[in-house]
Amino acid sequence: MLRIYYKKDKRLVKETDLEDLRDISMNSMVWVDLQNPTIEEKVTVETYFDIKYSSEEESQEIESSSRFSEVQDELVINSNFLSIKPTGYEYCPVSIIVEKGILFTYRYDDLKAFSDSVKKIKSSPVPFTNGYQVLLTLLESSIDHDADLIEGLARKIANLNQEMILRQKKSDEEVLIQISSFQNESMSLRENIIDKQRLTSALLKSSTFPEEYMAVLRIMIKDISSILEHNKFAFERLEYLQDTFMGFVNIEQNRIIKIFTVATVAFMPPTLIASIYGMNFQFMPELSWRWGYVIAILLMIASSLFTLIYFKKKNWL
Repeated sequence: MLRIYYKKDKRLVKETDLEDLRDISMNSMVWVDLQNPTIEEKVTVETYFDIKYSSEEESQEIESSSRFSEVQDELVINSNFLSIKPTGYEYCPVSIIVEKGILFTYRYDDLKAFSDSVKKIKSSPVPFTNGYQVLLTLLESSIDHDADLIEGLARKIANLNQEMILRQKKSDEEVLIQISSFQNESMSLRENIIDKQRLTSALLKSSTFPEEYMAVLRIMIKDISSILEHNKFAFERLEYLQDTFMGFVNIEQNRIIKIFTVATVAFMPPTLIASIYGMNFQFMPELSWRWGYVIAILLMIASSLFTLIYFKKKNWL
């Protein structure tokens, strides 16, 4: 899908037809967005504007030189944006080029940061006169989205904490899976935020990026730092929850072991009595007693009761 945003009568207009590309003045171009395009759309845009989008493999490189480069009046950026799938968070690499004030983006997925940016452009099109402003809007939308996700994660962690306190019926495996899932979400969010932090820092050092927008970048850096602190707190809280959960499991296991231990000790005296009278010696006076059997049974019961009463007084039960 191709989206072309250009200036017309002090507002931004969108075109999606590839044939209309050549009818639009280069000076009025602001943003060219390719989302999962056809080969024809990609080749046409690259040929017409004399640019080269990064491949998916290049977009996923972790080296700084691969993430950000600056040549004369061209900025080449490779960044990851989070895409929410039914299975969880998924990284979507985005190739970004800013050349002569025009923003070019190339992606494979529908991303919330892009849709939110389009809404901002539609609600207030006048301020958007070049690609630098659109790029800043994309970064702001991405940071806001990450902040919302961290707040949502914090609420889910709080709910899980409440469930653990109330000891609601959940298997140990379910709780551990939830904690592990939240930890993965937290780490994915942190990696995504750090990626934006590196990009924003690189733009601050750029000699091509307009000086008039540097103040906005500095505010973004502060926002990113506060989000990272919030994410760090969420991760530390998950570790605390995991330790608390393991403490509950240990208490439960100790309680079970305690029951077996008490039962074992309580039946030791009867076992000893039964063992004595189970010996096959020829001369055992008690064997000829008329009430020997009853007395042995009563003695075994009394010894067990005495042990249990003793444990109860010691608060071991």
